[in-house]
Amino acid sequence: MVVSSSTSWYLAWGKRVLDLGLALPAAVLTLPLLLLATAVLAVQNRGQVLFRQLRPGLHGVLFTLYKLQTMTNARDDQGQLLPDAQRLTRLGRWLRATSIDELPQLWNVLRGELSLIGPRPLLPQYLPLYSPRQARRHAVKPGITGWAQVNGRNAISWEQKFEYDVWYVDHVSWPLDLRILLLTAFRVLGARGVTAPGQATTEAFTGSPPSSHPPIA
Repeated sequence: MVVSSSTSWYLAWGKRVLDLGLALPAAVLTLPLLLLATAVLAVQNRGQVLFRQLRPGLHGVLFTLYKLQTMTNARDDQGQLLPDAQRLTRLGRWLRATSIDELPQLWNVLRGELSLIGPRPLLPQYLPLYSPRQARRHAVKPGITGWAQVNGRNAISWEQKFEYDVWYVDHVSWPLDLRILLLTAFRVLGARGVTAPGQATTEAFTGSPPSSHPPIA
C-alpha cells in the first residue's frame, strides 16, 4: 500500500472527522425509527432487542459490535442453535433488508471502534483462516458499509469480498468514501445482495484454497 500525504492525513484525521460529522446527526435523526423497532422487537423477542458480539477491529483488536436482534435463540435437543433460516423472524428479515438492524452500530462509530466506511467486521474465528493478503483488510478500521457491500454484499463469494476489501485498503480516500456512501443508499433502497444465494443470511467462511480468486484490478 503506497500512502500519499493526502491519504495519510485522511486516515489519521479526516476519516474520523467525516465519521463524527455524519454519524452524530444520523444517530439523532434515526432515533425515533430505532426506538420504534426496539419496541416491536421487545414484544416479539420477549425483551431481547440488542445483539452483542465480539468482532475484530483495526489490526484485529476485538470490540463489541451492536445490532438489533433479528433472530431468535431457538436451539435443538442438544442445545445447539438452529440454522439461521429457522431462527430468522419475518420482522428480522425486513430489518436486515432495510439495514435498520445496523443502526446501533452508529454507537460503535461514535466510540471510534467502527468507521462508516471500511471492510465489514467479521467473526473472530475467521482470523486464523485468512491468507496474508486477506488479513490486510484489518489494516484500516472496519465499517458499517464498504466497497464489498456496494459491489455485491452477500451475493458474492468470500474471496471476492476480501479482494474488494484489500482493494479498498489500497485506495482509501475521501472521494471513494463519499462514493461508497452514495452507492450504499441506492443498495439499501433496492435491498440488493442481502443474502447469499440459497441462504437465509450467508454461509460461514471456512478458508480459501490457494489462488482461488485473482486480485481485482
